[in-house]
Amino acid sequence: MTSTRSEPGPVRTPAGELTPAQAVERAEAIAAELVGRQAETERRTYYAPDIHDRFVDAGLYRLLVPRRYGGHELGADTFARVCMAIARGCPSSGWMYLFGAAHALVVATLFDERAQRELFAGGDFVCPATVAPSGSATRVDGGWRLNGTWRYCSGSPYATHFLGHTMVQRDGAAEPTPMMFVLPRESWRLEDDWGAQLGLRGSGSHGITVVDAHVPDHLTYDGLLAQVDPTGDLPGRALHAGPEYGGGPLSFMLLELGILAVGMARGALDAYEELMRARTTSFWPIVPRTEDPDYQFRYGEAAGMIAAGEAAVLDAVRQWHELSARGPAAITRERELRLALIGREAVRLCWRAVEGQLFPTAGSSSVRSGERIERVWRDMSMLHSHAGLGTFLAGMANRELAQAHFSRSDPKE
Repeated sequence: MTSTRSEPGPVRTPAGELTPAQAVERAEAIAAELVGRQAETERRTYYAPDIHDRFVDAGLYRLLVPRRYGGHELGADTFARVCMAIARGCPSSGWMYLFGAAHALVVATLFDERAQRELFAGGDFVCPATVAPSGSATRVDGGWRLNGTWRYCSGSPYATHFLGHTMVQRDGAAEPTPMMFVLPRESWRLEDDWGAQLGLRGSGSHGITVVDAHVPDHLTYDGLLAQVDPTGDLPGRALHAGPEYGGGPLSFMLLELGILAVGMARGALDAYEELMRARTTSFWPIVPRTEDPDYQFRYGEAAGMIAAGEAAVLDAVRQWHELSARGPAAITRERELRLALIGREAVRLCWRAVEGQLFPTAGSSSVRSGERIERVWRDMSMLHSHAGLGTFLAGMANRELAQAHFSRSDPKE
């Protein structure tokens, strides 16, 4: 079954400049409202149209769009803090927002001026992406004819574009090779196939189906996003003053999981604090939980883990920016993997805090279906099923990091 219930509205250009502090403040204000609307968001399978409008009005879909094309170009650090704030209020909404807005960075880095001028023409840019090749492509004059369905396209209900991968047979090549492409909203339909999962039911991670869509050559990129070599020539470096438009796509893409985990865990800690203030202990002496040493210990233990995860992932984002500024030679695969693994450790710290400290001691009535801590537990459990975390960062990245390190002639770094 398909759905057309989530068509994006007309773009409205936000008035004036936006500072990093203002962006975070606006995100926090929206997130405060999202807390009480989480069940509604899950039922709908994506955040509400009025929340989407508030993101538009706040300029949050333009944070990573280059200034050259009407964006705010506020950088990865501001984007990370905005995403943490939204995920703290509602994990599903944070997931949906991040994976819709993040790929402005990819497009501004990898595609040429003609493509960027076309793709960013609307101002706001919401572009879910998948990295696993799917569907099929047939060569036609000036481009390709695409068909297929791409699943788990987080951020798709209000998307302006879609970035996907497929395999293509090129002239003279013995085997098919991967190709990345970007399609505008009118070229695909949204599937009604999301919402029955364990967690992140409101993340708008619907499938996208393409039927005989034409994608011109300038909206394609040879290769896989996860395998982009940032030490080579990237169009974004020549087009934009900001160094992040020449940064490593792989590392930032995987750091996003740590960013979301921190926001989710902070939301669980908020809920646990409310319970501590409102409830008493179950065993003698009956005292407010805020006065009980065991609850104090659990809260402090979780708060420390979450704070460490936040510090780690935000510093990794800082390192990513500095690496981008150092130029292409500095962005080696080994360095990218090291940054990505910091994101993995941030997830682990936050998960230990929620699963090991908060969830078991919140009380059975507080982990019923629809309660805030129960929802965060489900959503963070679902996060672990993401292939980037559950497959790549769980094992493959360790081996690849070691291989990259020991293949270098200079062992000092």
